[in-house]
Amino acid sequence: MTPWIEAMRLRTLPVSVAGVLAGTACAAYHHGFAIVPMMICLAFAIIAQIASNFANEYYDFKNGLDKKGREGFRRGVTEGDISPAAMKHATYGLLAVDAVLGCSLIIWGGWWLIPVGAAIAVFAVAYSAGPYPLSHHGLGDIAVVIFFGLVPVVFTEYVQRQVFQLDYVTVCVAFAVGLMAANVLIVNNYRDFEDDKAVGKRTTVVIFGRKTMANVYLINGILAATLIATATSTIPTLPAQGWVAYLTCHLIYTSYLRHRRGSELNKLLKFTSILLMLVSIYLLIVFSVYPA
Repeated sequence: MTPWIEAMRLRTLPVSVAGVLAGTACAAYHHGFAIVPMMICLAFAIIAQIASNFANEYYDFKNGLDKKGREGFRRGVTEGDISPAAMKHATYGLLAVDAVLGCSLIIWGGWWLIPVGAAIAVFAVAYSAGPYPLSHHGLGDIAVVIFFGLVPVVFTEYVQRQVFQLDYVTVCVAFAVGLMAANVLIVNNYRDFEDDKAVGKRTTVVIFGRKTMANVYLINGILAATLIATATSTIPTLPAQGWVAYLTCHLIYTSYLRHRRGSELNKLLKFTSILLMLVSIYLLIVFSVYPA
């Protein structure tokens, strides 16, 4: 089971958890918290990310973009631990399970959730496959902001409240989560710079360079902190200072990013994703205690 667990990339799974928790925080703020649809959204998000990670491993191997002994996560297919056929079947098997799970949300959100779920499934594969793989053409970062920030936050809140009504709190939280999730990808691509450049995989780090993307990492975090501060501006002063703790950690992480290379960044990848999840937990707590 070890190669399969490695293929799930557990260090990054907090990213999908965070989007659902942040959406639930918004629902709680608007007096709409509902435990059952929240748990379904959580399971759906985790399975979708695992399926996307499996697809990334399969299609990068198929397209010759992986090599043995790479700096990042061990690739079971490339290393010969998992057969390509098994990984492909696992990818689409998980997407099928997720489709069934997602359809259960129709009870709360209506039939129009089907195209949303279909878009998520397409993204899970299109990130690495198809005629124009997003991750190979510098579009991965934008896709992450959308599908790990805007989509999970907005639609997790929607299926709980059963009302599609955006306000500045939800919008700020959604973009903040998306920017923090994009930073996880930046660390991943920063670590893989040499490997990706050698095989022609044009991530944003390959296109713009390490220095520029380190600055983008910094700016994303500052913007996220500003959005969190704006979203929590209506609650009492002391509980609203969570953005200060986040920004402090982010500045430390930025310094670490600038001075590390290769596998040393695996630790930062884990901590960047955990920090995102902690921010979402913080929002869930303060919005539950201090609703609108």
